[in-house]
Amino acid sequence: MTISFGALAGLIAAIAFLVLVLFTIPMLLNVSKTLKEAEKTVQLTNESMAKLTEDMDDLMKQTGGLLEKIDALLQDVNGKMETLQPVVQAAADLGQSVSDINESSKKMINKVSNAHFTRTGMITSVITSAFARHFRRKG
Repeated sequence: MTISFGALAGLIAAIAFLVLVLFTIPMLLNVSKTLKEAEKTVQLTNESMAKLTEDMDDLMKQTGGLLEKIDALLQDVNGKMETLQPVVQAAADLGQSVSDINESSKKMINKVSNAHFTRTGMITSVITSAFARHFRRKG
């Protein structure tokens, strides 16, 4: 039995193809397993994203409600501030008036005190002069 070169080449090619298939099968099985795991992961991610989207929608609705309440509170506070503004201004004016009265009182007290010291000094001078004359006449 003689084998021709063509048949030998075909046999070598068939053996090489068989070896290639034998090495490729485990790799393809691993790729298939990895793809199945990736598919499960994508499915879980999609489910999580759906739940997260629902939660975000609820959160946005609640946030919108809170913002409306905050807006109403701010409008109420602004209205009350406008009502209190004249009272605050009146208190400021009263404080300024009290300060002005206090300053005027201090000035008046200083003038009276200075006048008192001046009169006291003059009286002391007159009395001292009188005593000096009296003692000079006797002495």
